[in-house]
Amino acid sequence: MSNMHTPVVRDAGKRLLVIGGTSDIGRAVGDAYAAKGWRVAFAARNVEAATRNAEDIQTRRGADQVPVYPLDILETGSFDGFIDSLGDLPDTIVCVVGMLGDQPRAQDDPDHATAIMRTNFEGPALLLELLAGRFATRGHGLIVGVSSVAGDRGRASNYVYGASKAGFSAYLSGLRNRFGQTDVRIVTVKPGFVDTAMTAGMNLPKALTASPEAVAQRILDLQTNKANVVYTFRVWRLIMGIICALPEPIFKRLKL
Repeated sequence: MSNMHTPVVRDAGKRLLVIGGTSDIGRAVGDAYAAKGWRVAFAARNVEAATRNAEDIQTRRGADQVPVYPLDILETGSFDGFIDSLGDLPDTIVCVVGMLGDQPRAQDDPDHATAIMRTNFEGPALLLELLAGRFATRGHGLIVGVSSVAGDRGRASNYVYGASKAGFSAYLSGLRNRFGQTDVRIVTVKPGFVDTAMTAGMNLPKALTASPEAVAQRILDLQTNKANVVYTFRVWRLIMGIICALPEPIFKRLKL
């Protein structure tokens, strides 16, 4: 039996750029948009892996060519040239770049901690700053930054990763405030646990763990949903609200 999906009607006026095209969430986002007729492009450091995702979308969705642009999120000096290489700006940008890293190693290895912080915060923030400026010059655009519930409050189990995501969330909030009275939209997405290669081997609670496709659908919904901050599962807003409300003396006694 063929795995080919029925081709959808193309809308040449709608373009999506996924920054982080090798990730499971990035692939799912590209696939969801392609299924709606959007022209999709990926940006990634590992062009070969991103190209496999691109070719998969082309085959299954009968989509137009999905170009892959080389991008190292830590090479901040290359960002202007990268944006210029895109030609016409996309209508929507989804940034799913991320590095979980290893908390115990980060505690003893400053280089590893630096890589986590730069990958999750510095690089994405500096790139989105440039892209938002170009969107403002054009007059419109949607930027979706995928952050994490881990940034809502620092916890011993992943505080280096959490701190980097907290910085990214705060950055996106400020960018959203800056462009709040314009047609440039900035949205923060906090997926919670997601069943991806990055979390493989972890004992995740099934009821609180989303699939990459579920996260992608929530991001796709932002084309009509005017939310500013989105939790993939709404229960995460309640959970993190409770965790953030705990007094510090109580919080310090918990094993989180």
